[in-house]
Amino acid sequence: MKYKIGEKKNGQVTINFELDAKEWEAEVEKAYQKHKGEYKKEGFRQGKVPRKVLESTYGEYLFYEDAFNDSFPGYYTQMLNKEKQLFPVDYPEIKLEKMDKDGVKFSAVVTLLPEVTLGEYTGIEVTKRSAKATKEEIDRELEALRQKQIRFVDVSDREAKNGDLVNIDYTGSVDGVEFAGGAAKDQELELGSHTFITGFEEQVVGMKIGEEKDINVTFPKPYHSKELEGKPAVFKVKLLAIREKVLPELNDEFAASVSEQNTLKELKEHIKEHIEEHKAHDVEVEAENKLIDEVVKRAKVDVPKAMIDSQIDHEIDDMSHRLSHQGLKFEQYLEYIGTTMEQFRADRAKVAEKSVRTSLVLEEIIKQEKITVTQKDIKAKIDEIAKTTKRNVTDVEREVKEGGEGYLKNTILSEKVINRLKETNNIK
Repeated sequence: MKYKIGEKKNGQVTINFELDAKEWEAEVEKAYQKHKGEYKKEGFRQGKVPRKVLESTYGEYLFYEDAFNDSFPGYYTQMLNKEKQLFPVDYPEIKLEKMDKDGVKFSAVVTLLPEVTLGEYTGIEVTKRSAKATKEEIDRELEALRQKQIRFVDVSDREAKNGDLVNIDYTGSVDGVEFAGGAAKDQELELGSHTFITGFEEQVVGMKIGEEKDINVTFPKPYHSKELEGKPAVFKVKLLAIREKVLPELNDEFAASVSEQNTLKELKEHIKEHIEEHKAHDVEVEAENKLIDEVVKRAKVDVPKAMIDSQIDHEIDDMSHRLSHQGLKFEQYLEYIGTTMEQFRADRAKVAEKSVRTSLVLEEIIKQEKITVTQKDIKAKIDEIAKTTKRNVTDVEREVKEGGEGYLKNTILSEKVINRLKETNNIK
């Protein structure tokens, strides 16, 4: 095999291949031996028909296509193994120029890993938001704890109001005829929860225990029951009971009942520390991403469409895997959100392009800064994982050896390059 590499242009390079008559004949013979069992000929056992007989019957080019398809991957890989400077990012586009008994000539248009020209990636200044817990955040957490301690107390001396938990009997009808599923006894309903048809709960508000009332509503469009969709309906309702929400007071007794703290002041301080711990992590990640965005913005790189498509393919595969655990197919998910595969890919293109661009820039920084992963780094990361997940170090080591080492190395590299950027830039 001979090949000649052309000039790189627009992120692609054309490589011209040539097989002489002897090399090509050897490939055609291999194709005959591999595929001869697919042909029948009267007077011969299947798989025993001589090549010349088959070629005279079906044409001398009978095995050419198979020979080319079977042999190309090997020749292409052989070339890449010699040309270490070529890094394809997609399967090449093949153009056949000549194919006969004298040999084969073809070209492969290869999309290459793009060159990255780094801009300034040190001395950049970015700001991060405060990780301090605000009074509103602390109050919100307190209220969430309070809501979990709600009690409902029976009341009988007033009308029903929003927020009450009521019990009702009801029977629904359309045009004077009761419909299936339209009746219930001693049904519990929280007024204001909007769990019933629009207008229903609002008309229960103001009723007294023992009171009966006709409630007029209209079924919405669309509605799960086509027979009722858009129809006006009347519900005969009887109010059986009213229970009022009672929230506990925010005091020391409350604090002791919902936590290990003895006073409300201690509980607020505990909540503050908890919020700030989580915010500190989020704020740090946001600042890191902000810094990376600034570094990427200063770099120059033309991201090939093939790499964007590959990134979107990866996202679809990942989503399909996660959806399968819920018993869903990706096509069903697209239908549920009201879009098509083409539109989904178009919508994801910008995000995918940014993701690829960021990876390329960080990889170039890793190369420029000569950042590497040592066995000591791997051991330290394994120990960290074991400690975080409360697992045995030996078990984590075994998992890494069984297929997770590449992922672990990439994780360590990512952490190292981010740490290097944080060391050489200024996050205020």
